Amino acid sequence: MTGDPAPADGSVGPEVLALARVVSRLRAELQELEGAASMTSVLERAKGVLMGRENVSAETAALLLHERAAQGERTLMEECWYTLAAVGAAAEPSPEGARTSLSPELPVSPFTTARYVLGSSRAYEGPGGPLARLAEGLARAGTPDDVAALLVEVLAEPGRVDAVMIYTEAVAGSLALAGHAGISQALAEQWCHIPPLSGVAALDAVAGRQALWLEEPGQDATRYLLMGDPPGRWPSRAWLPVPGDEPAATVVGFLRTHRGPFDAATRKLLRRAVRLCAGALRARGAARAPGSAQEHVGEVQRIFDALSGPATLLTPIRTESGEVEDFRIDAAAPQSLDVAGRRGKELVGRSVLETYPTVAGTALWDGYLATLATGAVYEGEPFVYEEVTGGAPRRSTYSVRASRLGDRLIVSWVRHDTDERESRRLADMQRLGNLGSAGWNLVTDTVVWSEQVYAVFDRDPALGPMRLEELPRHVLPEDLPKLGVAVRRLLEDGEAIDQGFRITTEDGLRHVRIVAEAQTDADGTPFEVHGFFQDVTALRDAELALLASERAVLVQSGMLQAERTLAARLQHTLLPVPEQSLELAGLRVDVAYLPADRGLNVGGDWYSAIGLPDDSALFVVGDVAGHGLAAVGTMAQLRFTAKGMAITGSALPDVLDRLNRLLLHTAHDSGVTTATMMMGRYGPRDHRLTWVRAGHLPPLLIRGGEARYLEQPEGNLLGAAFASAYAQAELRLQPGDHLLLYTDGLVEEPGEDIESGLAGLAVTARRLIEEGRGDLLARTLAARRPGRRDDICVVHVHLPGDSRR
Repeated sequence: MTGDPAPADGSVGPEVLALARVVSRLRAELQELEGAASMTSVLERAKGVLMGRENVSAETAALLLHERAAQGERTLMEECWYTLAAVGAAAEPSPEGARTSLSPELPVSPFTTARYVLGSSRAYEGPGGPLARLAEGLARAGTPDDVAALLVEVLAEPGRVDAVMIYTEAVAGSLALAGHAGISQALAEQWCHIPPLSGVAALDAVAGRQALWLEEPGQDATRYLLMGDPPGRWPSRAWLPVPGDEPAATVVGFLRTHRGPFDAATRKLLRRAVRLCAGALRARGAARAPGSAQEHVGEVQRIFDALSGPATLLTPIRTESGEVEDFRIDAAAPQSLDVAGRRGKELVGRSVLETYPTVAGTALWDGYLATLATGAVYEGEPFVYEEVTGGAPRRSTYSVRASRLGDRLIVSWVRHDTDERESRRLADMQRLGNLGSAGWNLVTDTVVWSEQVYAVFDRDPALGPMRLEELPRHVLPEDLPKLGVAVRRLLEDGEAIDQGFRITTEDGLRHVRIVAEAQTDADGTPFEVHGFFQDVTALRDAELALLASERAVLVQSGMLQAERTLAARLQHTLLPVPEQSLELAGLRVDVAYLPADRGLNVGGDWYSAIGLPDDSALFVVGDVAGHGLAAVGTMAQLRFTAKGMAITGSALPDVLDRLNRLLLHTAHDSGVTTATMMMGRYGPRDHRLTWVRAGHLPPLLIRGGEARYLEQPEGNLLGAAFASAYAQAELRLQPGDHLLLYTDGLVEEPGEDIESGLAGLAVTARRLIEEGRGDLLARTLAARRPGRRDDICVVHVHLPGDSRR
């Protein structure tokens, strides 16, 4: 806040430069403090009343307040409220024709401006008003019962209060009924003692040190144990802890037969009534010594707590010779901030030179000393202070005011300028984020919108900000209940909110988000609200599009899963894999089939190993391009057609030729265009295998400890062309031979040459047979292929007769 401008000639020592760098780093997080600091406080108002009424100076008025507080065993703050209420210093006439918020005709809709505006409550503070009569009556009240009866009498009409119960803290956290009025003696005896149990509103008000407003009997009964027989006799209740220096030990309960919520004016009235009663209700030994230095500090801190600007209370630290060498901060307003980022009460106990290290020796420091010595108020000329933040210089203009309070100083400051660059950045941020700031002063009933809020609501700036009553006309009806609850929390209880809702504009539906918080006065009543509106339509549309996409993916996944399940069942039905080896035409046949690990997992690989009517055996291995139902259907068509033609005695080349034509004619309907196939017929009499191929990989023969691939006859893959020709080859099997028929999934690997896969298969198959594991050769080879990208089908044909099996 304060400091010396950098010398123009650059004649600074290394110590000063080091200090400047430290200060710059500590102040990197400093926020902009804008606007004038409001010096209107309860103390100043009370002093002004006495100055005008008794024609005394400000210092004499302050002394009178201290003396009267001591005589009445009240704190300085209580005496200020007492003075204001008794003489009506704060009375202001209500605007002509304005309806007070206590009018029976006042609607209770959350979207009603009059429900929250605080101007009408001032009528209660004038001469003859309830607070004045309460202050007068408290001078004669001797017991808590007298206080309770006085509250019922004074608040019966404006607050619609019908009964009052006053509890004080007893042993072990329990509450004892100290006074009551408006309730029966039986009820008083029933609730004379409240043990420390959960579910009692009075206990929660004491523990939380905040007012509880019970306005919905049905909902309240689910959370709290309601007093009364029946409890519905008082449909609205309020429990207010009595303010004091120590933890809350007294709570006042207001019970009403009137239905409906406590409006803002009534809440303010009840809070001030409880504050006025604090002195009469405080335990005798609880009050601190009146007029002590510590009391002065405490009262100033409570006044500071209600300020909206920065201010500090400084106590001089003197040397043995009496010279001031520093000041200690004994109280600080919430918005007071030092170069290290400490705020408010975090500053208490620290010295000025610790928090503002460059202030010593400046005109400001001299002003402090002069004010302390003479009592004259110091109001320095606006000065420019330059600091370096993030490596860039920033210049700000400040004015500082210091006044003496006893042997201390009250210092406040105002920042006049707003950094133009930061303002532009803020405007850009609002535009880019499609959000705008908004504020509502509940005392002056003024609403302020930034430019972007008009864009969010698609509203002509010439119409001005939207009033609260207008909002329901733009919000979708189904969103009003939740928004209404949020408005109540914000404007009645002072809670921060973050609520979404939808509005209608000429451009269509928009999703809007409101984030807001309230500032409360010394009574806890919200008096100003600020926050922002944000158009989140684009984000919401993206979320809905993503949700729709996720749903589509789920639907598609479900369909694919259903198709996979159906295809798997169909494949299992059409192509069962035997669990044990087969005996066909004197051969031992072993079959293995493994689906792919990825994708739909159901492909078009197939095999056939059957006996024919002439005692020969037919072996077929094929692979239809693609996966899914189409591949399974084409596989079934080719498999059964080939099997049927072979049984009728058709030559193997003719079978492939007809299958080729069949696939060409049905490719459009099935979606499958090509397939590979190897087919062989084995005669047991001469051990001769006659075989053909259609673009398929060659069979692997292991004989006599060697493995080799058979030379392949001519034959294009099925479905490639009508003019495809298919030739036939022969092989005479010898005892001990092993023949492998397989699909490409057994040897293909992405990024590798197929020849490498074929060579590896030959080596592995030969080694397994030499190790005596030839009985399960098909299954073993298939299982050695983890991470399968394609189906694997293996048919192992073995002619017994060799000991190495």
